[in-house]
Amino acid sequence: MNPVKSAIKLFLAASVGGLLTWHGLAALPSPPVAPVENVTNTYFGTVVVDPYRYMENLSNPNVTAWMQLQDDYTHSLLERIPGRAALLARIHELNNAVAARVENVRRLPDGRYFYLKRLPQDNVFKLYVRKGLAGPETLLVDPEKFARAAGKPFAINYYEPSRSGDYVACGLSAAGSEDAVIHVLETATGQEVGQPIDRAQFGGISWRPDGKSFYYNRLQKMEPDMPETARYEKSRVYLHVIGAEADQEPPVFGYEVSPLVKVDPADDPFVSAVPGSDYALGTIEHGTRQELTVYAAPLASVGKPNTPWQKICDVDGDVTDFAVKGKEIFLLTHHDAPRFKIIATSLAKPDLASARTVVPAGNAVITGLAVAKDALYVQLRDGGIGRLWRMPFGGKIEPIKLPFDGSLALTAVDPRLDGTWLDMGTWTRAGQIYAYDPRTKKITNTGLQPLGEFDAPDNLESVEVKAKSYDGAMIPLSIIYRRGIKLDGSNPTLLWGYGAYGISQDPVYGPMLLAWYEKGGVFAVAHVRGGGEYGEDWYKGGYKQTKPNTWKDFIACAEYLIEHKYTSPDKLAGEGGSAGGILIGRAITERPDLFGAAVIQVGCLDMLRIETTPNGVPNIPEFGSVKTEDGFKELYEMSSYAHVQDGVKYPAVMLTTGINDPRVEPWQSAKMAARLQAATSSGKPILLRVDYEAGHGIGSTKKQREEQTADIWSFLFWQFGLPGFQPPAAN
Repeated sequence: MNPVKSAIKLFLAASVGGLLTWHGLAALPSPPVAPVENVTNTYFGTVVVDPYRYMENLSNPNVTAWMQLQDDYTHSLLERIPGRAALLARIHELNNAVAARVENVRRLPDGRYFYLKRLPQDNVFKLYVRKGLAGPETLLVDPEKFARAAGKPFAINYYEPSRSGDYVACGLSAAGSEDAVIHVLETATGQEVGQPIDRAQFGGISWRPDGKSFYYNRLQKMEPDMPETARYEKSRVYLHVIGAEADQEPPVFGYEVSPLVKVDPADDPFVSAVPGSDYALGTIEHGTRQELTVYAAPLASVGKPNTPWQKICDVDGDVTDFAVKGKEIFLLTHHDAPRFKIIATSLAKPDLASARTVVPAGNAVITGLAVAKDALYVQLRDGGIGRLWRMPFGGKIEPIKLPFDGSLALTAVDPRLDGTWLDMGTWTRAGQIYAYDPRTKKITNTGLQPLGEFDAPDNLESVEVKAKSYDGAMIPLSIIYRRGIKLDGSNPTLLWGYGAYGISQDPVYGPMLLAWYEKGGVFAVAHVRGGGEYGEDWYKGGYKQTKPNTWKDFIACAEYLIEHKYTSPDKLAGEGGSAGGILIGRAITERPDLFGAAVIQVGCLDMLRIETTPNGVPNIPEFGSVKTEDGFKELYEMSSYAHVQDGVKYPAVMLTTGINDPRVEPWQSAKMAARLQAATSSGKPILLRVDYEAGHGIGSTKKQREEQTADIWSFLFWQFGLPGFQPPAAN
């Protein structure tokens, strides 16, 4: 029988007598029921039953048909919410009220600027170049041209101009797949040069001084008999000469390329050439592990037989970033410094043991560094606020006064140019691009990012508090709301969390959030352990065996919001995505009573099976492996899917996924949706939203983001009982 028809019959049969009765929505069919096909595994004496293992086969037409029906079901409910269309229109209005959105700026010594920009009428960012900030701009790469030809959306994943700016290499991918293909263009004409280069998902483009060749990372070619987990293994760095056939060019660094360099199959190698230095840096990233292995060799020798690579540091050096000036390398390390320090050594004769300390560890966390012509610039985080230091070469460190307190990111730094540019924003003000001039010691707004009508509202305020977790740890909690709200427990509240990879949740604002605040909504961010807010100790406080701290910290933040009357359990939602799916999934399986709803976007949910996926092996350093007893115990504790229990009153949940997700397999969300739908006794909806032209969110179009935001917030307003968002009862 046709699998789609079979699934529809199953759907209709299961719908008889199955009614949702929640907040006025009645007489609607239950979601499509997924058959249970138990698979039992025993891990170190522990028996684990998986009822939906078969969903991991996305080639199974019954699985894909069920997912399509789930998505249809989800949209059929969302379309019945009266306020959804008006909310989407308002989100679109807010998101398009600025002249342009600009990001990822590069500046060159000749006064040219490259940047990605999206105009109000555009659906994706496009690549532009201009001479001088006030000069006319030229459109170089328009992904929508590729989209029109292919019939699916395209996005720019990365780009890099040559040192002279005569050429630019640009990685583009389709439908959120991140499966980038490199295109090389001549800047003066916009014409493509040579043939596109595929298998370039990671990019890592670094141009050589000749301006006609660059290094890049290329994945191995997958053969039909290879397992899916081999996709990201054995990648290598190649030197591409413009116009040459990429498949004929030999590798210069990476897996089994040099006897002097050990590269494991799961490692990701890169080579960089820095202006002003005669050395190339060979970097090895070990999956998601933060610590790097770094080599150096004379630039002229790279690609020749017996390149004399010298090791600068290995993972035990705890180096997470670096910057180069001439024959010297500056290394950011947490070795004996949980909040990081910067050390320096020679590229000609590297010696980590005798490296000099350039910036000692302090109370603030050092988060980044960059070399400009005039100085080393240091980015810090001090209690959630970005700070900037400047250290002239041969001089002393000097703090730079910033125009306001907020988030800070170094950008557009070039060793051939003085000063630095900064991306700065706050919880209530959209980011803009500033320039620091060391001659005048002033920071000015470049004007490259216009300020939109809704980019700096004057009726929002934010507070920074701390919530006491179960073990006494004080968890930073950022709370943002419209001025004048009443603390009576009635406010719709969205609590966001992540807690993985040492990634911090810095202040950020987007005008679409106004649509949430205008409905009386509160937005809060839980800075749980597993992030990097307080450095390495904070990160490792929510890592592997300590991972439960991430969701327990989140629960503590939820309790704070309730105790202080910002909201109440029936008006509180937890939201997170990707690795944040662990956080939200375990929060609602441990404390389902604490939340009225939850949103899990492209979430990691069945952690016992994640290592079977292409991106699972690179994530072993972060999460562990079921092949060891300790690893199994840690992953089992992280697995929301394994902790769903029959008969529990779970909150309403929306799970979102993109069918082309290269990072978290769509079946993670599908299995969790099926399990929750079968288990919950609350009568609240469990919805699976599938985007068939998206992936992990990277590369999604503006339209896709607006529609998903409207769907999520409409769903939450419906569940919170807000007037105007309650679907009428069916006849």
